Amino acid sequence: MKPMVIVTAPVHSILLETLEARGYQVDLKPSIAAEELWECIGRYEGLVVTTRPAIDASMLDRALQLKWIARLGSGMELIDTAKAQAMGISCVSSPEGNRNAVAEHALGMLLSLMHRIRSSADEVRQGIWRREANRGTELSGKTVGIVGYGNTGAAFARLLEPFGVTVLAHDKYRFGFASGYVREAGMEQLARYADVVSLHLPMTAETRHFADAAFFRSLARKPWFINTSRGGVHDTGALWMALQEGLVSGLALDVWASEPPVMDEGVEGQLTAALLADPRVLVTPHVAGYSHESYLQLSYVVLQKLGFL
Repeated sequence: MKPMVIVTAPVHSILLETLEARGYQVDLKPSIAAEELWECIGRYEGLVVTTRPAIDASMLDRALQLKWIARLGSGMELIDTAKAQAMGISCVSSPEGNRNAVAEHALGMLLSLMHRIRSSADEVRQGIWRREANRGTELSGKTVGIVGYGNTGAAFARLLEPFGVTVLAHDKYRFGFASGYVREAGMEQLARYADVVSLHLPMTAETRHFADAAFFRSLARKPWFINTSRGGVHDTGALWMALQEGLVSGLALDVWASEPPVMDEGVEGQLTAALLADPRVLVTPHVAGYSHESYLQLSYVVLQKLGFL
């Protein structure tokens, strides 16, 4: 009988074809619920996930045949990696596969905000033709703060080079990466000088609500703020406060605390509605790393790391 792999997300055909060529029986279940996976996980040797479902200790306790977990994308917060490693289960991810997509998306959102592209285009569709009010601000020559200088943070910095910016990069766990226009910086220095602040952080207990009210009040230059990492890294209430108090010039968000955003009559729903209605806010549905090219590369990278290519 062939060993079995379950794939819990839409994936490029190269992943399925390669696993089958390696002798696996592949079950493609992109919409599987956590409860259903909990019931059947015990029969699989391999598991492929993206942003769901959570692979916690109770799930792993059921996975007695599991030998490896492949996470398509960056961030391993949905997997209890300590438990998996204790059980001898190999865990790999593929941040290299979508770092360019995230970087391009972040740059596109930033330029759209700074040059009022989305908001002015919406006005034209409504028959409003305003030039002075839609005067843009150039990125060239500005100071860009990058918090988290891993795969996506470094890729974003590389795209910024032609704009003649200074990059102040802060990473609590990385050092010695400064070169040319990229300088290592503490958070106090970044908050004081950055005209743009972009977050590229994993979702951990340490980074939860990293961008809180105190963070926004520390920003000296009313920067444009970008988060393409995880929704839990920013505090939604603090985002609204920062807009209301004029602490930021605009918000570019590809991620939200709850996805899709809560749109009910509660406090969170009201905050969401207010943010979405503000022309200084640009929101996309967690697609920064989801380009056509990264769709292939994410699978390619995990196959390489698993030794199947």
